[in-house]
Order: sequence, then C-alpha cells, then structure tokens
Amino acid sequence: GKRLHDKTLPQDEQRIRDLLTDLSVHGDVLVVVDQPASIGALPVAVARSMNIQVAYLPGLAMRRIADLHPGNAKTDARDAYVIADAARTLPHALRRVDVGDDALADLEVIVGFDDDLAAETTRVTNRVHGLLTQIHPALERAIGGSLHHPAVLELLSRFGGPSGLRTAGRRRLLAVAKPRAPRKYQAFVDAIMTALDEQTVTVPGTRAADLVLPKLADQLAGLLAQRAEAATQVEEMLDAHPLA
Repeated sequence: GKRLHDKTLPQDEQRIRDLLTDLSVHGDVLVVVDQPASIGALPVAVARSMNIQVAYLPGLAMRRIADLHPGNAKTDARDAYVIADAARTLPHALRRVDVGDDALADLEVIVGFDDDLAAETTRVTNRVHGLLTQIHPALERAIGGSLHHPAVLELLSRFGGPSGLRTAGRRRLLAVAKPRAPRKYQAFVDAIMTALDEQTVTVPGTRAADLVLPKLADQLAGLLAQRAEAATQVEEMLDAHPLA
C-alpha cells in the first residue's frame, strides 16, 4: 500500500516508457486505466509493447468504489488514487484489456464517424425536400419518399429540378433511370412526368433550384456511399471480434 509515485503524467510515449521502466524495479507492474479506448489508449499501447500487464476499471465500478473513499471532489489525482487502490485491494473488479477491446475502440471510431454522416445525410435530405416543396410540391410528393434511391439521385444530378426534368423528356429520363432501377424506372419516370403536368406555373426560385439540386443530389449520393462503406467496415470488424 505504499505510494511510490504521484505525479502528473503527460500523454507522451517516452515519458510513459520511462515511468514504467522506473517502477519496474519495485516488481511486476500492472497498468490500470478507466478509459481504455480514449485517454487511456496510449498508456495501454505502451505497456503492451513493454510486455506489461494492463487492465481497466469500469466506470460504474469506479464510481461506486470512489463513494467509499473520503471526500467528493472530482479530480484527476483522486481518480488515480481510487483506481490504484481498487487495483490493489479489489482485483476482482478489474477487467482485461485484450484484442476485443481494440476492436471495440475501432468500432467506436467508425460508428462515431457514421453518426456524423447520418446527421449530415438528414440535413441534406431535408434541404432537398424543402427546396422541392417550395418550387414544385407535386414533384416532391412524387419522388420525396425515394430521395435516397440511386435512380432518383441520378435524375436530379443530371437534370436538376422541374425545368430540367421537363426539358429532358420521358425518353432521356427512362434511359438514365433504367440502369439504376431496372424494375422501378418506369414507375419513377411516370410519377415524375405526371407531377410535372400538375403544375403549369413557375414559382420564383425555380431557376436557382435547377442549379442547386444537382449539387445537393451529388452531395447526398456521396454521403450515402460513405455510410455504406462504413457499414461494411463495421461488419468486417464485428466478424473479427473474438466474441462474434
């Protein structure tokens, strides 16, 4: 129970190596962290490279153990003491940091990135919905429910809004949509043409929408492609996980 070291440790590989080397003269070293996938990742990696055992104290267990110690200040020094004392007196509360935790850390990064992509996808999708509703509500009703379909995105990318779609004509629309929706391309084009015929007036902003919609469609297609790639990476990581 004697305290051998009590100092702030920077997130620096060499400083961590030096400390672990100095402490090893006292006997076997065990590195314990409470956040193995974030601020504890570097110390864990360094310890592993030095063949030093590593473990982590789950956050819930740490908070319960902290309640047994005097004081209620939430400081790094106190947390470090609680972790060290728990490792010394309650080793059963510790968990291994193994390859599975590496996989979970990787998953956390990819899923976090996908969360950002999901939010951006929603934002761009809503922008397209709002723009179509503003200039041509009938067209929005016709394709709004299928905005994420590759055929619809390609049509918007190639021809823009109602003016561009009308100018392109049924034949060109069918030719563009067919490779991306072999079973539904005629239904998509029929719905678009019917919607275009329902509105004879041109709403202010339509010309600008024809310029903006292709860019939004390309942006949305790119975001969806990135989400699909992230999903594939997540599946591969899960397949490789020891508990899969």
